[in-house]
Amino acid sequence: MKIRMARAADAAAIAAIYAQYIATPVTFEYQLPETGEMAARIEETLAEYPFLVAEDQGRLLGYACAHRQMARAAYQWNAELSIYLDGSATSQGIGARLYQALMELLRLQGVRTVYGGVTVPNEKSRRLHLSLGFQCVALYHNTGYKSGAWHDVEWFEKQLLPYAADPQPVTPITAIDEDLICKVLSRYATACRPLTSAE
Repeated sequence: MKIRMARAADAAAIAAIYAQYIATPVTFEYQLPETGEMAARIEETLAEYPFLVAEDQGRLLGYACAHRQMARAAYQWNAELSIYLDGSATSQGIGARLYQALMELLRLQGVRTVYGGVTVPNEKSRRLHLSLGFQCVALYHNTGYKSGAWHDVEWFEKQLLPYAADPQPVTPITAIDEDLICKVLSRYATACRPLTSAE
């Protein structure tokens, strides 16, 4: 297995993984994005944050990405994380490796705190966050309606860097050295591909 940056050409495979969750309360989105919309989301994310995929012999096993947690300027040092695995790839440690690689890249960018939202119940996702040092900081009651029911969402938080005075703005992932990105990804997989790979 290798972990690499996603690209627009992965959109169909990423959508196929996401499709496994679209009818469930794991995601609060109602409609599966079309391939073009998914490609646009990938490119929009990669302008600022990592969007990673786990791949085995050309088949995508899962993906993880980050985005701005909230819009106001003072929130810029936070990021919200998302992760989705193919049903055949769960409970194998792949999610943990994706999440760890994602967070290490976010540290390089200067992100201080990361958050993950988990629809209740979702014991696998809950265990993943706790195993990686997240703490549960909030429970939003009846915050989303899907699949004929109201659902609670549990929020998890993890500090990545110290909260120094006068922090520098977060560096876009596109400005991080590609060799350094590859070194990070190689720690969590057998090989990696750089951000600008044309494959």
